[in-house]
Parts: sequence; C-alpha cells; structure tokens
Amino acid sequence: MKKKICFIVNPISGVGRQKVIEKMIDRHLNRTLFEYEVVYTKAAKHATELAKQAAADNFNIVTAVGGDGSVNETARGLIGTNTAMAVIPTGSGNGLARHLNIPLELEKAMDVINNANETRIDTIQFNNETFVNLAGVGFDAHVGWEFAKFGKRGLSSYLKVIIREFPKYKAQNFELIIDGKILNKKAFLISFANGSQWGNNAYIAPLADIADGYIDIAVLKDFSLLHIIPIAFRLFGKTLHQSSHLEFIKTKEVIVKQGGGIAHIDGEPIEIGNTISIKVNPLSLKVIVP
Repeated sequence: MKKKICFIVNPISGVGRQKVIEKMIDRHLNRTLFEYEVVYTKAAKHATELAKQAAADNFNIVTAVGGDGSVNETARGLIGTNTAMAVIPTGSGNGLARHLNIPLELEKAMDVINNANETRIDTIQFNNETFVNLAGVGFDAHVGWEFAKFGKRGLSSYLKVIIREFPKYKAQNFELIIDGKILNKKAFLISFANGSQWGNNAYIAPLADIADGYIDIAVLKDFSLLHIIPIAFRLFGKTLHQSSHLEFIKTKEVIVKQGGGIAHIDGEPIEIGNTISIKVNPLSLKVIVP
C-alpha cells in the first residue's frame, strides 16, 4: 500500500523557489511509494490547520515547503501525532533544515523524502506558543520585528535591518528562574535553542542537540564594536561556545522576565508579554531526515 504525503506550500516564503514545487514533485517523488496532494497556505497559521487535518486524515508524511516560519506552523499541527514532518527548504534562513542536514537543493531534499527515514525530535513550549528550532528575546527579537515591517524578504534585507538597528540597540536586563534559582542577566540577546543555528549557518548554540530533552540557553553579553568581528567569526565558524561573551545554560524549563514584550519563535516576531514560561516537550515530533 502506498504512503500518503501532503505538501503544504507557502506561496510567499523566502526567495521564491517554491514556485517550481509542483513540477519538481511530479518529476522527483517516487510514485511507487507515495500518493500525494499539494495544498497552499492562504494566511498566517493556515499551515497548522492544514497539517492537523492531514494528520486526522491519516497522511503518513506532511511536508513543509517554505522557510522556518512555515516549518514552525506545520510542526504545530503534527506534534503528538503519528504523522511525520518533512521539509523542503525554500526560505531565506532554513535554520531547522540546515540543523537536520536536509539539503537546500530541492531535488536532493526530495530524495530525503523518498527514503522516508524517520526520527523524533523535541519541541519547546513558549507560553502558549511552540517552537522547533530557536526562540529568542533581545536584539534578534527586535530585528525580527523590524524585518517583518521591512517589506522585502531575503538575507540581504535581513542584513540591512541588522546594520541599521545595531548602533541604536542597548543591552537589556533579564531575569531567568531555573530550578527556583533567580539569575539576573544583562544581555544583548538570549536565545533558547532546540536546534543549533538561526539559519544561513549562523550557529548561536553550536552544541545544541535537538533530541536530548534539554533547552540550550545562549546568553550573549553586552559587547563593544571592537568585538563584532571576532564574535561574527565564531558565530559562522561554529565556535561561539568558546567565546567569553557567551554563557550557556542547559535546562528542561525556565521562566524569563523581561522589560519588553516581544520575542521571536523560529524567526517570526511575536508579542509575548513580560513573563515567558519555557518548557521542553521531549521527542514529541516525528521528522524525516537523511
């Protein structure tokens, strides 16, 4: 009996590669193994509804065709089900796909789906939200907010926002409560990592294991302009954990108190309020990996 696979396509994701997806599926999906359907998202959070429905309809695999935002929405609809999530990365960062070693070339990503190798990964509860790769507060949340208003997607636009906002941004005070212990931190940003990178091979938590039952908290301390280049080298060189500007904490749950009310989850900006309760949900999502 053939497996059923649903492709959820975000028509406005990232850099536009998803436009060729139907032809690519037709050419490269192994039809002896799979029967398939393609559906398109029409609004924010629509992918979650489509994924939930596909799981209810006993689809074996639901494929997120898009960037990290699309992957996040698709995953939410599949957590705790027997339906596995696959990814065809067409976004501008593709953080989760890169962490899972899913190829960025569409045909090679389809080969991963054809092999249908399943594993389980953790997901993380973030107040009433959920993320699969990374969430954060501080500068990266601020940049996510500004990037959403920028108008153009893509890495070059993201870099423009970073360059524009960096000189104006000041480190913030945060309170972390872990196992009843209060830790006060002045930080440029704090990332809560399930996966290891934001995307584009920028490794904020190089040692993060997406299936170990823990959150890796990466606290980037305040730093001067002189330290930007060394930090950037370490960020893209996968050695940021060796920097004196980073502090890492491993935990299963944490409460965060912040002055501002914004955060990002898997790159998408959200209004979250001043108190955030974060907890790992171990091995709660099936995924297709190489």
